[in-house]
Amino acid sequence: MVAVLATMPVWLLLAAALSPLGSGRLRALRVTWMMAVYLFMEALALVVLFALWVASGFGWRLRGPRFQRLHYAFIGRILKVAFHQARFALRVKVAVVGTDPDVAAPGQPELVFSRHAGPGDSFLLIHALVNWFDREPRIVLKQTLQWDPVIDVLLNRLPNHFVAVGAGSEERIAELSTGLDENDVLVLFPEGGNFTPSRRVRAIQRLRDLGLTAMAERAERMRHVLAPRPGGTLAALDAAPEAGVIWVAHTGLDKLLTIGDVWSHLPLDLTITMRWWSVEPSEIPAGEQERIEWLYEWWARIDEWIGHHNP
Repeated sequence: MVAVLATMPVWLLLAAALSPLGSGRLRALRVTWMMAVYLFMEALALVVLFALWVASGFGWRLRGPRFQRLHYAFIGRILKVAFHQARFALRVKVAVVGTDPDVAAPGQPELVFSRHAGPGDSFLLIHALVNWFDREPRIVLKQTLQWDPVIDVLLNRLPNHFVAVGAGSEERIAELSTGLDENDVLVLFPEGGNFTPSRRVRAIQRLRDLGLTAMAERAERMRHVLAPRPGGTLAALDAAPEAGVIWVAHTGLDKLLTIGDVWSHLPLDLTITMRWWSVEPSEIPAGEQERIEWLYEWWARIDEWIGHHNP
């Protein structure tokens, strides 16, 4: 990181010099700038996290409320910088439609169930929860993200769960959902992965292979989302009966499926549209089958909303 940052002025000048030979949209310069910002933040964050570890008594009080709050505040600062840089270099905007969700008024814990599509959508969601709504999220996310050093160190100090591919996580999700306080939220992506057309087909075939023909047919009617996996959702609902539910839909990043897609669209110059729905604990169905039906009904509603707002 230090070596790349030390030579970054050269790379930025080279990218600027080559820009007239390209599309005129300064793609190379934008990517190089975002890379410089990322590496600088990564290096700085590791130094800050080391300082917090030392200040906590070499990890002794790291799990205490004061240092947990400091880590959440640090997450908010990192995501705020990343969001502003994306707006500046990539020309990405966010528009929220509808009323503010209950998550905007801390007072009860919430379970946040969001669709997953496009690069960076999970970071945008956590940015919104931490910086817009002053919440402390507990996140269920892929194990492979721990290859990023800051994600590995920072999120493993907080109550989060990294899911291994093919491993059941219902028990761990239930543990994360237990004991949520008034400003806590559990963040879960019921689809289990980022939306792509091929994953959608595989998710439908998986339901057919399990003999769930009716659910497969319902999943086929949803064009913009993957069939939700109810296991984690049911575990969270059972473990946190006092929590409300926030459903999150967004669109704008859906077509950026590969690195080539992102490159060809630079600068992105797009608006990510988000919609939040709030459900009180008293409105959540009680039985397991009723909750699975309820999950599919909401997922169909999210799919319909995306169809109306997809650019």
